[in-house]
Amino acid sequence: MTHTPSVLFVCAKNGGKSQMAAGLMRQLAGNEVEVYSAGTTPGAAVNALSAESLSEIGIDISGERPKPVDPQLVRDVDMVVILGREAQLEPVPGTEFQTWDTDEPAERGIDGIERMRLVRDDIAARVTELLTQLKETVR
Repeated sequence: MTHTPSVLFVCAKNGGKSQMAAGLMRQLAGNEVEVYSAGTTPGAAVNALSAESLSEIGIDISGERPKPVDPQLVRDVDMVVILGREAQLEPVPGTEFQTWDTDEPAERGIDGIERMRLVRDDIAARVTELLTQLKETVR
């Protein structure tokens, strides 16, 4: 019996970065990884520019809704990835935590869809690396 690795992506609002990471991982991993996303202070909706930047590469997150962090899920998943500087979660024994200090193009004066494309590409590279890491841990 093999174990399917699981990952929870967390950002503050669960409207942008964590939703993007989850969508990218689902596309890359298919059924090989159980993917979840949540926010420490969930917003009302998925960020429209985040959804648009993913739709450009064939990923649809428009039906997703921001969700709060479930403490039980944090304990149950193999890895929690915190995206950005705003979200804070206490580490849980037995669950691996990573923090991704993701690119923030707004700090360089880049906004709108161009900003989201850069954020998307940064997260996509990290998700690809993480998928390799997750596959290695289940061998």
